[in-house]
Amino acid sequence: MSSNVKKTLMVALGVCLVASVLVSTAAVELKPIQTKNKKLDMLKNILSAGDLLKEKSNIEDIYKENIEPEIIDLKTGEVIPKDKYDEVVNTNDFDVKSVASSDKWGEAIPADKDIAGIKRMPKVMIVYQVLDKDKNVVKYIFPIYGKGLWSTMYGFISLAKDLSTVEGFTFYDQGETPGLGGEVDNPRWKKLWIGKEVFDPSGKLKIQVIKRKVDPSAPDAKYKVDGLSGATLTTNGVNHLVRFWMSDEGFGLFLKKLRGEKNEKV
Repeated sequence: MSSNVKKTLMVALGVCLVASVLVSTAAVELKPIQTKNKKLDMLKNILSAGDLLKEKSNIEDIYKENIEPEIIDLKTGEVIPKDKYDEVVNTNDFDVKSVASSDKWGEAIPADKDIAGIKRMPKVMIVYQVLDKDKNVVKYIFPIYGKGLWSTMYGFISLAKDLSTVEGFTFYDQGETPGLGGEVDNPRWKKLWIGKEVFDPSGKLKIQVIKRKVDPSAPDAKYKVDGLSGATLTTNGVNHLVRFWMSDEGFGLFLKKLRGEKNEKV
């Protein structure tokens, strides 16, 4: 090997080493910023679902002033005491994916009950209580997720104090087809959810995303939401995930407890 070739290789190796060090350093230094931005984005979506976002206002301040989170046991509907919190389950950085994959806090879902297509779910879930200025709960925000056509869709649904009327609906993480299933993130479609009823007066789960437009004159129109045009599988996915998380497999027992109903799985 000639000396010129050796010199070229040494220069190339040196450049690669320097570039590697710079990339590694940048990754380490940027990680705290990325983590903070990810948390802020999550808070923004929670506030959006609760109709609490205000222009030119500090997201963290709005959250602290209006939101009181708590963690519940999905099998009992009971609130988890803070002395049970750990590095995975707590109200500061609750992450659905991490909790669901945890050996301690997550579990597999029997195939016949897994209508949301998620395979695993948390045993406990965070619930965001929206408070008024007197610290009374005026609505609840629930994390929801399930399989669409191409992706697992993660979002929030907000219910009024009556525990049935939808006051907000949003997805913060989804990879559906732009212009089709990706319309789950379209503000116009999300607005269709507002005012819909999840349960009938007896507490029976009724909400449904249909494959066509809802006939506003139909007696059950308040329980139905327009499907996404040209995106049948995504529409089905949204329907299934919402019904799963609002059922006794999800937040149903917690909702029954709040209503004072007999708290048993059927």
